[in-house]
Amino acid sequence: MQKDSKLFEDIAKMASGAAGAAMDMRREMEAFMSDKFERLIARGKFVTREEFEVVRDMAQKAREENEKLRAELETLKK
Repeated sequence: MQKDSKLFEDIAKMASGAAGAAMDMRREMEAFMSDKFERLIARGKFVTREEFEVVRDMAQKAREENEKLRAELETLKK
């Protein structure tokens, strides 16, 4: 019985060690992928969300002004 207990204890230690190693590998892969992704973003010609929203608002205002000017031009043509 003592021998079986030792066997199960060893198997449990081995399983625990394997689980720990798997978690470490996962953390390393996440850090690696995060680093690569950040480098890719930094190299690319991407804009921030704030920059995008500013340009979008500017385009919306330009469209509205264009519509007003078009309506004014139509009334002047008549």
